[in-house]
Amino acid sequence: MNVEIVEHLNNEQVEELHEMFQKEWWTKGRTMTDIQSMLENSDVVIAFVDAKGKELIAFARVLTDYVYKAIIFDVMVHASYRGEHVGEKLMRELIHHPSLEKVNHFELYCRTEMVPYYEKWGFTNNVGELQFMRRG
Repeated sequence: MNVEIVEHLNNEQVEELHEMFQKEWWTKGRTMTDIQSMLENSDVVIAFVDAKGKELIAFARVLTDYVYKAIIFDVMVHASYRGEHVGEKLMRELIHHPSLEKVNHFELYCRTEMVPYYEKWGFTNNVGELQFMRRG
């Protein structure tokens, strides 16, 4: 698999991201307008594209203060590339991204079945008395 890492998606790749979002339970229903705004306001975007055709293969993004916290969102791999360790490569790129090297804590939230996967990266759900909360 010959992939290229990009930090800015072109218009076609944004459309492909929209298509990928429509296939996942947590991102289904996101609009192109909202996705474009999300991309503009995310601090770090990492995507893998096919080196030849430039089609989107994988995507993740981070919101951060570059010191204390970096929260990882929307980690996804195109269905046809799952099982090929693309997610591992994506996580490696995120965690070792030069602009995030001074961050104390990376955080994310995931479904229960994904906990063992993220534990391999040093994530834990043992966060003391902290509780996940949401408004709206």
